[in-house]
Amino acid sequence: MKKSFLTVCVAFLFLTATAQENPYIVKTRGAKKKAQMEVVSEELVPSASSSEDETARDFISDNFRFYSLCDWQEGMKFMVMPEKYDLVVKTFADAGTGKEVSSMSLRHKIMIYKGHTEASDGHHRINFYCQDNGRDYYYEIPSGTFDDYCYNKLGVPTLAYLGDVDIAREKLMGKTLYTKNQHYRVDTEYDGDGFQEVIVDKDMEVKVTAVGVGSRAYPVKIIVEDRDGNEFYQNVAISKTNCGMRDDEFIMDNAKFLFANSFELVDDIMAVNSYNYRAYIGRIVHTKFPTTMLNESTKKIQNIPRMIGYQIEALTPHKADTKFTAKLKNTILGTYFYKDVTLDQKSISGTSKDFEQEPDDYFSYIFAPGPGKKIETTEASRGMIRMGHVSPGFSEDEVMLAAGEPDEVQHGENGLYKWIFKRSNNKLLVVEFNGSGVVEKAYGKDVPKAKSTTTKRRAATTKKRSSSSWKSGKGTPL
Repeated sequence: MKKSFLTVCVAFLFLTATAQENPYIVKTRGAKKKAQMEVVSEELVPSASSSEDETARDFISDNFRFYSLCDWQEGMKFMVMPEKYDLVVKTFADAGTGKEVSSMSLRHKIMIYKGHTEASDGHHRINFYCQDNGRDYYYEIPSGTFDDYCYNKLGVPTLAYLGDVDIAREKLMGKTLYTKNQHYRVDTEYDGDGFQEVIVDKDMEVKVTAVGVGSRAYPVKIIVEDRDGNEFYQNVAISKTNCGMRDDEFIMDNAKFLFANSFELVDDIMAVNSYNYRAYIGRIVHTKFPTTMLNESTKKIQNIPRMIGYQIEALTPHKADTKFTAKLKNTILGTYFYKDVTLDQKSISGTSKDFEQEPDDYFSYIFAPGPGKKIETTEASRGMIRMGHVSPGFSEDEVMLAAGEPDEVQHGENGLYKWIFKRSNNKLLVVEFNGSGVVEKAYGKDVPKAKSTTTKRRAATTKKRSSSSWKSGKGTPL
């Protein structure tokens, strides 16, 4: 009994050490060193449509080929990733002894495909060479010939296709992606498979920090990091080689495990209209004219004044039109803003007259190269400006940073003056300055209601009707 327990402990430590040295096994930060026995319950939630967008299909079709078992080529690499069921039902047999082998003993080992053969007893086998221990193994087809078996979805149990992992690592490491779902995972065990679900924002920009092996059905594990340093991952199916699932099974909660339903690729999207938009990334520009942009902090459209500097962080092409979404970092506040623009004047639909009426779409009309106006702010005021708030003590420049250029200026006595801003909620923001250009007071105010013209309209209508009657001979003018 003691010897059996000791053997199990040694085997577990060996497997743990092997997992730690395996470059295909990657974990998010925070995974615990000690494996914990826990049951993870997953809630079935509605997910994105399982249809993959055009850009994702191009990326996948250009780089990831589906191999049916009939088309497997010798030398293809797989990793043994057993599920709970596979620990009970043995998948492989040792070619040297003919005895079945526990899947746990082969966990995380790399199997190289060596073709298929027919044994002397008439059974067909799919043969592998184990790269990690130098031994040969085979999977015996339950019934029928290899040609009969290879056309169904079953494939070889436990095996995750490493070809997809290798290509994904080459193409995606360090790349910028956008989240297309809200449900992702973080590892809870460094040595095991425990995880916890996390909820993240959809359409959030993330960077790929690691790519490894996930599971048989979803073999590519993509770990990403948001701009706050939080890591999370998704196991995704890309080519679906040997995944053991049909296309029509990627529905409901399974749909999120398709690459295009979890991530959208940014860096490798083709340049729209052959325009080299990457040349813009990283450049410092400033606003030539007042405009509007989406403030990431407030989630609201904000008025932006002239001469404000930004660094271009990203330009994401739209798929439905020729526009780009520009992500801009304010060089003074560090706040992120977004604006839909065209990079080429020819991309603006219509005539030159239409362009004159809608120049705010054209990037080179709104922005000019260079850092813009230098504005002095305090750390305390920057926090309020980021949220679009104005406070006593602000300078004119700080008020413009927070609220844009005023819609109206009112001058009073002794050098006092007011800036009036029209808000979208039928309110006015009134900012009162002293004679030195410093804010004394800032407050909201309802938009004055227009005087009723009902009486005037009624009188005009009566007069019109009387005149009409007189002209038609039906009445006498008053």
